[in-house]
Amino acid sequence: MKAVIQRVSRASVTVDGELISKIDKGYLILLGVMDDDTEYDAEVLAKKTSSLRVFEDDEGKMNLDIQNVDGEILAVSQFTLCADVKKGNRPSFIRSAHPDRANELYEYFCDKLIENGVKNVEKGVFGADMKVELLNDGPVTILYDSETWRKNR
Repeated sequence: MKAVIQRVSRASVTVDGELISKIDKGYLILLGVMDDDTEYDAEVLAKKTSSLRVFEDDEGKMNLDIQNVDGEILAVSQFTLCADVKKGNRPSFIRSAHPDRANELYEYFCDKLIENGVKNVEKGVFGADMKVELLNDGPVTILYDSETWRKNR
């Protein structure tokens, strides 16, 4: 499971001109589900994300997590994060999870964020052509790959 986590002042998702979801201070997470991902990957990624300390404390140091700042999360499924670009110029998505399984793990990941103390998790529309807007704060962008922690099981 791959995640691009962006600290934002605000973010939103629109589908067919209709506002689907929006957040204020928090994270916009683009989430890619790989074909070998399991519930374990979603659990560890949600735990790491909810504990990620990239918000500034009173001294201006990135020392606070999303719960400390009462932040929100907008999670957007994005299969293109699973792209294999080793050969040629056209990405291959053969390693991305089947859509049914990807949606199941995406929803599970969002549920686990709530279980790990995030006050509000908004979502995009799985499989839709979404327009995502954000105001990146910092900018602060962190890349997570659950394979990092899978090796330590």
